[in-house]
Amino acid sequence: MSSAFATAATFRRSFEIIAAGLFAAAAALVSPGLAVAQSGGNSLFSTSPSTGLLSPNMGVRGDGFGGGSLVPPQPPPIATPMPMVPAGQVALALSARFGKDAAPITGGLTWRVYAAKAEPGGAFRMLREEKTPAPTMVLPPGNYIVHVGFGLATAVKPVTLRGATVREDFDLPAGGLRIEGRVGDVPIPAGQISFDVYKGSQFEAGDRRPIAEHVMTGAVVMVPEGIYYIVSNYGDANSQVRSDIRVQAGMLTDIAVNHRAAVITLKLVSEKGGEALANTAWSVLTPGGDVIKESIGAFPRVVLGEGEYRAIARNEGKVFEREFKVVTGVDGDVEVLAR
Repeated sequence: MSSAFATAATFRRSFEIIAAGLFAAAAALVSPGLAVAQSGGNSLFSTSPSTGLLSPNMGVRGDGFGGGSLVPPQPPPIATPMPMVPAGQVALALSARFGKDAAPITGGLTWRVYAAKAEPGGAFRMLREEKTPAPTMVLPPGNYIVHVGFGLATAVKPVTLRGATVREDFDLPAGGLRIEGRVGDVPIPAGQISFDVYKGSQFEAGDRRPIAEHVMTGAVVMVPEGIYYIVSNYGDANSQVRSDIRVQAGMLTDIAVNHRAAVITLKLVSEKGGEALANTAWSVLTPGGDVIKESIGAFPRVVLGEGEYRAIARNEGKVFEREFKVVTGVDGDVEVLAR
């Protein structure tokens, strides 16, 4: 093999190794710290300083919880001036789009440039990192690996720098996913429900590790376009819903997950309407005897899916029980008489 072909093969192998590592790292990200701030009727992505996962300076076309397209803000950002390029150096101008015909992404991007050859230990050395939307980096001529991340969406490309300026456009066919939970037409308060996001359909075989865990109501998760399924957990008992969704590039997809459940407060009382007895151990069972929830307290609250149950209360060595029924959206107390 000639030296030129050997160099090209090594460069390609380096790209494959670093791309695999970067995609694996991106898949491990979660987004519980993301929030959506309202500004003049358009949603703007913001980010928690502790996570820094997503801070695109972009708007969402559409008002409220109804989806829309991801669009550049108005007025457009001021272009970054081209830096001075010393002799023997090359300018690398970078930009990213949601697709070939889409407008440039104007925020929320993290750019990293790596050496094309691995270190003796097998790691690839990161040379530069930029978080501006369209950076221009000045580097020595040669081969590099360029990675761009936008939430959980990533792209990697090998780049060879020769001449005065090299321009590279990256396609990031990604979209936003925003989720809320409801019981009937009533939104479930934030903090009482969370969502896990998985790649592919729930009906497909394959890897079942979530790509984003414990996503809170209103959080925006940026993912590559495609099919995903959401596991929605309302409370910590048995109210769980699975939903398949499709995310389109450049679009914000709003998902409302409907739970058939209610919030039940358990009380052990000496008489109807009486005070709840403290130091009570509770078990909630299905008619078949499966334990759904266990707790200790005078009046614990539990979210239960619609259906029939049996409440068992243990207090001072005595056991009391009662059967009850849960109706969707009908919150209330279940009193067990201590007699």
